[in-house]
Amino acid sequence: MLIAAGPLPLPAPAVAGSATAIAVADFDYHDTSGEVANQATQHAERMQLFGRLLRDELAGQANLKVVRLDCGQPECSVSSLGADGLIAAARHAGVRLLVYGGIHKMSSLIQWGEVEVVDLQQDKLLLQRNFTFRGDTDLAYRQAAAFVGQSLRDITPKP
Repeated sequence: MLIAAGPLPLPAPAVAGSATAIAVADFDYHDTSGEVANQATQHAERMQLFGRLLRDELAGQANLKVVRLDCGQPECSVSSLGADGLIAAARHAGVRLLVYGGIHKMSSLIQWGEVEVVDLQQDKLLLQRNFTFRGDTDLAYRQAAAFVGQSLRDITPKP
């Protein structure tokens, strides 16, 4: 029999500075749609939008502190730095969690992506998820970033 002598204690509030440092690398982009029009500029802008929205989504979580990676290059992605270089940049920035991935445009309507999250402190893959979305518009990228951001909720590892 359980006897409670008053209300159960509430969890302690998060201590300032206890947020986990997380970085979102630039996502790689690959277009094999075969469309005649050169959309490289639009795709580069949409990939920047995707990354910014994903960082904003994560920054809204009290348990995470978003850190920008400084790679000394225009892009801070797996394809531009290689896996070892990207991990080294994240470690140098003091990041515990590294989010990275890519998007592949298969046709004018279908795109698919992959997102991975690595805990650099434990050298452990926490998440590997594929996602698809339809369309090649700002709205499609916004919706994809929102979906990925929601997928990353509560990824903070235990100490």
